[in-house]
Amino acid sequence: MTAVESPKPSGPTRHRSYKALEPTRGGLVLRWFWLSAAAVFAFFPFYAMVVLSLKPGAAVSFPESLLPWGGIAFDSYAQVLSGQNIVLWLFNTLVYSLVSVVAVLLFSAMAGYAFAKKRFAGKELMFWSFLAMVMVPFHVTLIPTFLLIANLGGVDEYWGLIVPTLANAQAVFLMRQFIQGLPDELFEAARIDGASEMRIFLRIVLPLCKPVLATLGIFVFLWHWNDFLWPLIVAKSNDMFTLTVGISSLQQQDVPLSVMLAGSVVALVPIFMAYLIAQRYVQEGVTGSGIKG
Repeated sequence: MTAVESPKPSGPTRHRSYKALEPTRGGLVLRWFWLSAAAVFAFFPFYAMVVLSLKPGAAVSFPESLLPWGGIAFDSYAQVLSGQNIVLWLFNTLVYSLVSVVAVLLFSAMAGYAFAKKRFAGKELMFWSFLAMVMVPFHVTLIPTFLLIANLGGVDEYWGLIVPTLANAQAVFLMRQFIQGLPDELFEAARIDGASEMRIFLRIVLPLCKPVLATLGIFVFLWHWNDFLWPLIVAKSNDMFTLTVGISSLQQQDVPLSVMLAGSVVALVPIFMAYLIAQRYVQEGVTGSGIKG
């Protein structure tokens, strides 16, 4: 007995089925409407922050205060940039964020390369034990970490602010997933040509990892720039405050709302610029590190 093959759908039938999956004009309009509403809802807090920061000395009343005209002035920005130690706080935040980004990317790339392409005893156990750190909240280790840094003399010091944040398990995981997708033939050919492991890492691994490095750099920079709890605990003097801690301290000084919002706008600009610089790598890096491996 022979199996009876079911007739294959004709070309026009398949074409009609594909056409049926295409969204209708009404569906496109509805999708555009909901996406536009979500964009406006997400953008509104930033709009309100900028508009209110441009109206110094004015009583806040809604919705009149949110209108982009009437009494616009830059006095709050002049006050923020000329006083309140905002420039020093900005410098501290830049040091904290940029040094942390460079160190985290370097260490996570090294660890990711070792876990992805090197063979050594206990590699899998070590990797999954390190990855288990993701499940431990930072607040659980906050007190022991502070006691260790305090005993080593790291309170009110840049290194005490930076060092505890360098062991980033998420960054190591993403780097390992991305490097696993690189062909082994590249590394074998380099070793045959006599290249050392450091040269392979610098000349092959890092150039090929530019997308995921840019993505991680944005995430790590954003996290450190907005970090509040750890800088609040480690920085004891006003001269060591970061922007988040410094702007928060303004609430205790009876500073006008427009000045606080102007400081928030100043703190937002570097994040926005960093994303604009590396945005073309973000999608490629997330896709490559999240799906491969």
